[in-house]
Amino acid sequence: MAEAKSYDVVIIGGGAAGIATAASMLKRNGDVSLVIVDPSEDHYYQPGWTMVGGGVFEPQVTRRAMADVIPSGAQWIQKAASTFQPEQNQVTLEDGTQLTYKVLIVAPGIRLAWEQIEGLEETLGKNGVTSNYRYDLAPYTWELVRNLKNGRAIFSQPPMPIKCAGAPQKAMYLSCNEWEDRGVLGDIKVEFCNAGGVLFGVDAYVPALMEYVERYGIDLRLGSKLVSVDGDKKVATFETADGLDQREFDMLHVVPPQVAPQFIADSPLAAESGFVDVDQATLQHTRYPNIFGLGDAGSMPNAKTAAAARKQAPLVAVNALAVLAGRDPRCEYDGYGSCPLTVERGKIVLAEFGYGGKLLPSFPSWLIDGTRPARLSWILKSEILPWVYWNGMLKGHEWMVKPKESRSA
Repeated sequence: MAEAKSYDVVIIGGGAAGIATAASMLKRNGDVSLVIVDPSEDHYYQPGWTMVGGGVFEPQVTRRAMADVIPSGAQWIQKAASTFQPEQNQVTLEDGTQLTYKVLIVAPGIRLAWEQIEGLEETLGKNGVTSNYRYDLAPYTWELVRNLKNGRAIFSQPPMPIKCAGAPQKAMYLSCNEWEDRGVLGDIKVEFCNAGGVLFGVDAYVPALMEYVERYGIDLRLGSKLVSVDGDKKVATFETADGLDQREFDMLHVVPPQVAPQFIADSPLAAESGFVDVDQATLQHTRYPNIFGLGDAGSMPNAKTAAAARKQAPLVAVNALAVLAGRDPRCEYDGYGSCPLTVERGKIVLAEFGYGGKLLPSFPSWLIDGTRPARLSWILKSEILPWVYWNGMLKGHEWMVKPKESRSA
């Protein structure tokens, strides 16, 4: 067997969390040998897919070649990780290649478990069944919205955890706003079938959202979990407290159940949930001090959003470099996440919160009151944040998220 390749830092995952962490580390210390392991050809700005499904963005603006976003100074191995040997400080890739590390950072994202909904995979992208959770399907969402004049449109949301918990609603509100503008909303029965028991997990934002539920005449069905789809018959089956409920549809926007990647769930790094078992403050692994986890694959109880990864990445960079230098982590994550809830074209409810649902607004309330729909929040979502993502976050610029050392050395 070939000798294992050795690095100071191995990062598993070239998504938002992995790339941003690599960039922040290399900005601080350009001498570390760092490799990013990810098999993908492309890197996606996933928060933009809601806007694609709403006819606001063209899909191609959300995609760039992975080679173009790998930070200067980092190596890239275009392969998938397979297994972890943390006692040996080693990762084995799918082709048998072994990498040894001084510090390991695990950020492979979350897995969309389409297969958990019977019949779904066979009908995605046709028969009126779509999802903004896939790059190739978001344009089909807009096609369906544009062409629908009457009938029933169902929007589903699976049990938590999911990435961007507001995305199922965003798709619905943008669709309703388009139908309202075209004067056909009154001929379309809109249903929101949410497996959870509340419209949104942080109470402060619910009143504003309920105003739009009422404005659009949405039939809110909580405790309603999508379990199967018959695309040919256009029937969706939901599991409710009263048993199975079959609903005919003309358009069905599906959000798939989401789970930890299997190679993480099967590894010694996993918590009981299957996600990377980390301390929710330092993001350091609970059993292996030279391993960190962040982004959607982490076990932290925060909302899984790109904004959360943006806050976590610099913090992990500082803490991982401290461990590399033989010190303890000194920065703590407060659970910050943001969910810009797109309630109509031109207005957004900017939900920003941390652990325990604590509100963590980035702006003073006189500028943006996150609990109310605002035009400025729309400009932030549609114009500023995509630019910040590509030109700031992925390049190690830590605007408004520079970590503060909160633990003594």
